[in-house]
Amino acid sequence: MSDRDLPSLHALRAFEAAARLGSMSLAAQELHVTHGAVSRQVRSLEEALGQPLFLRQGRGIQATTAGRRLQESCHAAFGQLRESWARLRREQADAALVLGCSGSVLARWVIPRLERLRHDLPALTLHLAAQEEPASLAGVDVALLLEAPPWPASWQVYDLAPERIGPVLSPRHPDLERLRTLPPATLCDEPLLYTASRPQAWPDWARAMGLAPESMQQTQALPHLYFLLEAAAAGLGVAIAPQPLVADDLASGRLLAPWGFRETGGRWVLATTRAGDARLEALAAWARNELTERA
Repeated sequence: MSDRDLPSLHALRAFEAAARLGSMSLAAQELHVTHGAVSRQVRSLEEALGQPLFLRQGRGIQATTAGRRLQESCHAAFGQLRESWARLRREQADAALVLGCSGSVLARWVIPRLERLRHDLPALTLHLAAQEEPASLAGVDVALLLEAPPWPASWQVYDLAPERIGPVLSPRHPDLERLRTLPPATLCDEPLLYTASRPQAWPDWARAMGLAPESMQQTQALPHLYFLLEAAAAGLGVAIAPQPLVADDLASGRLLAPWGFRETGGRWVLATTRAGDARLEALAAWARNELTERA
């Protein structure tokens, strides 16, 4: 059976409402359309059938035999559709949402906030996935990314906050007292820690500070941000990191940021291809608040 074998669903909805309510005007009010629109839809069905569906009685209407048969079918079909739609929405709401992000973001930002997330969004069930491939949605429903636009056209992107990065070092750093009193340019003469996965972080920060990117002496590479920050916390050098990923360390005094943080042009975003999932709106609002008001 092709679509041409079926009448318009708009026409069937108009007819069903008119038959159930016994009034074109009441049907128009329920459907938020004009009386004339309902009349035209019903008339199109009558013309296609070649027989009337209603008898007009003064200001009221009464279904004909054919009208009653069609009303019964519409009532059953629309009822089944409503039930199936409600069941699908319940199943979606109950299903876990798979959130992907880099291992460093997962370990240093998401996991420490899981208890608060569960408290604030108790109806949201999350499964977490560590992703090392940058800017990917493979195998996940939504990804928490720290990247720069543009984004693929197929993505729906929830913008959360600008990326802000800055140098951090430990209170155990052997040259802390001298370094913390000097301007940012002094770091051009210091051996710097960096991650092999993001060697552009120090040059990005230098440009934001008005310094020459090539002046940054990146001497020790670490494979992941987690290891980079552990090395910094052990007093082995000055590291560069996104502010949200070191916020807890700064609050506890485990790390210090004497030169502050600067925006780079990158963005914190939630990216997905699941259009229309209301859970993502709630998750994006929560993450935006965590990255801005709690920063």
